[in-house]
Amino acid sequence: MAKKKIAKKKPSAAEPSELTFEAALAELEQAVTDLESGELGLDESLQRYEQGVARLEQCQQRLAAAEQRIELLSGVDAEGNPVTRPLDDAEEAPSRSAKRSAGRGRGVDDGSRLF
Repeated sequence: MAKKKIAKKKPSAAEPSELTFEAALAELEQAVTDLESGELGLDESLQRYEQGVARLEQCQQRLAAAEQRIELLSGVDAEGNPVTRPLDDAEEAPSRSAKRSAGRGRGVDDGSRLF
């Protein structure tokens, strides 16, 4: 009787929730490389695909969490300290170019702008 070849799962250094963004991205890239090689059987290809999708979702979640933590520099206060606001507020606030454009065309130099 012929022995059936069993596809071995590549060991992961850590559980998915413990992986850093960089480690998850590296595993995703390896899964893509393995799939593109064409050397895997159907079952192993499906397994690597599922692992790749899991790593992709993990990377997307880590990026979303990082975006929520980013603060935008909105100016400097009178004492020279940076004034920041959460990234989410940036969607509501006008952009710097919109602020600049709004000030143009007034026709009167009120001294509030240098140029």
